[in-house]
Formats: sequence, C-alpha cells, structure tokens
Amino acid sequence: MSMFLDTAKIKVKAGNGGDGMVAFRREKYVPNGGPWGGDGGRGGNVVFVVDEGLRTLMDFRYNRHFKAQSGEKGMTKGMHGRGAEDLIVRVPQGTTVRDAETGKVITDLIEHGQEFIVAHGGRGGRGNIRFATPKNPAPEISENGEPGQERELQLELKILADVGLVGFPSVGKSTLLSVITSANLKLVPTTLPRLYQILVWSVPSQASPLQWQTSLD
Repeated sequence: MSMFLDTAKIKVKAGNGGDGMVAFRREKYVPNGGPWGGDGGRGGNVVFVVDEGLRTLMDFRYNRHFKAQSGEKGMTKGMHGRGAEDLIVRVPQGTTVRDAETGKVITDLIEHGQEFIVAHGGRGGRGNIRFATPKNPAPEISENGEPGQERELQLELKILADVGLVGFPSVGKSTLLSVITSANLKLVPTTLPRLYQILVWSVPSQASPLQWQTSLD
C-alpha cells in the first residue's frame, strides 16, 4: 500500500568555508620568502529544487538530516581552495517551507524546476597573502572559514483532493470515511462545524490511490 505524508520536519546544514593558509615562497631578498597562502573555498549551499515527479514528502520520513560539504582549505603558491558543490534536495510541487522555530514562511515552491537556497554555505577564509602590507610584508596570520548556515525546517505539502465530500454538519461524512477507508478519525458529536480538513490516503483494490478531503464537517 502506498503511504502518504504531507508534513515533515528536517534539519539542514550548509558547508563551512575552508580555512585560509599561511605559507611563504622561497625567494631571495624577500623577507621569509614573502606570503603565498591562498584563500579557502566556499562551503556548499543546501538547495531545494521542485520535482514534479514527486507526490508526497515520504522521502523525508527517514532521511531528516541534510548536510552540504565544506570548502577546501587554501593552498600554497597562492592557490585558492575549491568551493564545495551545492547539495540538491528535491521536493514535490506545492511544498511550503517554514522555519521550525518561528513558524515564519520562508518560501513556497510551486513551479517545476524552481530552486531556493534554504541554507547558505560559509565564506572561505583569507590566506596570509591577503594581509601583506608595507609595514608587515610577511604576515603569519590567516582567517578561518565561516560556518555554514544551520536551521530546522518544517515542510508542508499543499495538495488538491481527487474526491470531495460536502454536506451539512453532523450528517455522517466522517463516519462514512471511517467505514470505507482505513483512516483513524476522531469522531466527536457536535453541532458546530469543524473548520479543519481531514486528509485520507485510500487505496481501493487494484485502483490508483485517491485523496479524500472533507471540510466543514
């Protein structure tokens, strides 16, 4: 039986920037050979990409941690470290991304191929070649790379139901769904309309999955 998942909470961590390097070249008449340490590379971003082939957030049920690679450290001869590749995470159309701590909406991903950076990689640190001055021609200092952005996200999937069940309050819509599907519904006698929606993933025999939706029950 296919399983349906329309919410998920995950953690993302962008890559750290690479550290700058302290190095000196061996050159005659230059103090300590002169600075020659390169900069560190940029850390990888975590990027969400919309994939119209996905239908649920089931992929995030067991895989909840996404970490991009860090940038390479600076090298001698003034060479910069290589920047890390971005980590691509594919999500279905209609995914709303929220900050899990504040509940603020970060972005709505609705178009196929749409991309959004949810965690930015850290900047690479500067090598000692960047700190050379007339007063200090051979600096022995460099910068560490900046840490990548880390955050906890709440994913919500907006979907359109294949079947709608509409009726007056307390006429048995939820009861009907509890009989013909395997949904675990909480039925409470009331004359007041329930304003929330019930989503049920039902799989009739030898048929494609159907999404049932009720509102104002």
